[in-house]
Amino acid sequence: MEADAAGVAGNGERGTRDALLVVHTGREATRKVASQAARRLADAGFALRILPDEYSTDEGLFDDLPEAQRPRTVTAESDAALGMEIVLVLGGDGTLLRAAELARHARVPMLGVNLGRVGFLAEADLDDLDEVLDAVVGRTYRVEERMTVDVVAHQNGTELGRTWALNEAIVEKMNWARLLDVVLEVDGRPVSEFACDGVLCATPTGSTAYAFSAGGPVVWPEVQAMLLVPSNAHALFAKPLVISPDSSVALEVSSRGDAGVLVCDGRRTIELPPGSRVEVVRGRNPVLLARLRVQPFTDRLVRKFGLPVQGWRGRRG
Repeated sequence: MEADAAGVAGNGERGTRDALLVVHTGREATRKVASQAARRLADAGFALRILPDEYSTDEGLFDDLPEAQRPRTVTAESDAALGMEIVLVLGGDGTLLRAAELARHARVPMLGVNLGRVGFLAEADLDDLDEVLDAVVGRTYRVEERMTVDVVAHQNGTELGRTWALNEAIVEKMNWARLLDVVLEVDGRPVSEFACDGVLCATPTGSTAYAFSAGGPVVWPEVQAMLLVPSNAHALFAKPLVISPDSSVALEVSSRGDAGVLVCDGRRTIELPPGSRVEVVRGRNPVLLARLRVQPFTDRLVRKFGLPVQGWRGRRG
């Protein structure tokens, strides 16, 4: 689902414009990009905010800016992006996943400039920075919704915790010397039991991340689905499954085996004692990603993975 920027970010209509910067600090290249972005947005009338831990890791991050243009710190809590027009992310996919925790809660779009390696979630690379800033100032970007999953863990009727994921929720072993025994359930019916390193429940967005490394398929972002990808499972039937986004998934950690751990997007964890049950459903709140241009996902896939396409001759009339 897509919308234009004006239909999502309403702060500019009230005469104020606010942006949250989420920056992977500590590198000279990042300092320069962050300062350039801050100056451009401040000159355009944005009030800028930044998380305090990013100043603490690089106290001189914006020393070259006038005092009035320097971003102000906001508390690094779930409300940090509330009231923002956009969350501008400078870094790799890990930085974007950190920003997603804030942007999703506030229902604010985030736009990423990749300063890492592959950077699948980022919309642009460093060479596109001017285009990114022009789009933010002019609000010419498009906004698309990315599916998330909601996750809750129980043991013997007691809730252990609940969280969410943009990329994937993983139930994996804690004891790396032994395999984890799990039972997989879909829509209230058992599918299989096996020993494994773990099981991933991924979104289409996460299909190019950990799930891809574990042998799962690449799923186009506009396809609404959930992926179940066993990791190093010792079983005849332990292939990746693509299921309905309206299905419910449960992963049960055997009460006869070792403990496991639930990891969401590599950032949020819940320990799973033997006998725990993890339930996964489509998330109620999507993540909003800002896009600069309409382009096929195929082109992004080829570019990010450097796929060989030299022999392609295209359609003939």
